[in-house]
Amino acid sequence: MNKAVHAINITRYQGANCSQIKDYIAAEKKLKISVNRKNLLNLYCTPLMIKELVTGLLYTGGLVTSKISPEQIRIADGKEIRVNLNTAGDILKEGLAVSRCLGGIIFHKKRTFKKIKDDFSVSAKTFKTLFSEFQQRTELFRLTGCFHSAALSDGVSILAFAEDIGRHNAVDKVVGYSILNDIPFEKKLMLVSCRLSSEIVSKCSACRVPVLVSRSAPTDLAVDIAEQTGMTLIGFAREDRMNVYTHPQRII
Repeated sequence: MNKAVHAINITRYQGANCSQIKDYIAAEKKLKISVNRKNLLNLYCTPLMIKELVTGLLYTGGLVTSKISPEQIRIADGKEIRVNLNTAGDILKEGLAVSRCLGGIIFHKKRTFKKIKDDFSVSAKTFKTLFSEFQQRTELFRLTGCFHSAALSDGVSILAFAEDIGRHNAVDKVVGYSILNDIPFEKKLMLVSCRLSSEIVSKCSACRVPVLVSRSAPTDLAVDIAEQTGMTLIGFAREDRMNVYTHPQRII
């Protein structure tokens, strides 16, 4: 946690009262990613789970065609984090650009994903239990109020969890952790704390995760992508209610 947050002294005003207190703020570091010593992209992130972040980002962005192993990733952590990936796989750099959204990557070249087809199903009451466990793990958010979180679940328990200042980064860390630990994405669901944007849905579609759920709302493009790729998209999952925007057959 020491890498993820810093304690500083601040002045707090509450009504007519003023006091000096210690507060915790999120750490933010520049991450420079290179492939075979050639710079690929830069972004800002929470300096935790860097191997997982790089693995997930390159995978969900379609930038590498071969499986990444931890031994291929070299990390130099200083004033900024420098990561080099040694790989013999192709790097698909055409149309790559860094999104305005923190940690988000967009492509000028349109990507297509195979349609998700499975017999996975999950009960509606399961989401309440999973989100309760999900929120209990959001230690950095509770400390600072500055983190997004993501998790992968099999519908029974949480298998992978990550927090980051960037919502895209949190999802990529979960994806990268799953890849590096040989956790398959089939018959799984992704939980996120953020709004359901097109980038988040695209990342999960690239992994062929059949169910994506959030307590927040989706965008129209996110709903379109989920519909086309066969993903069950759920928003406003709170207490005993939720909105299922696409492919409700997986909810029982």
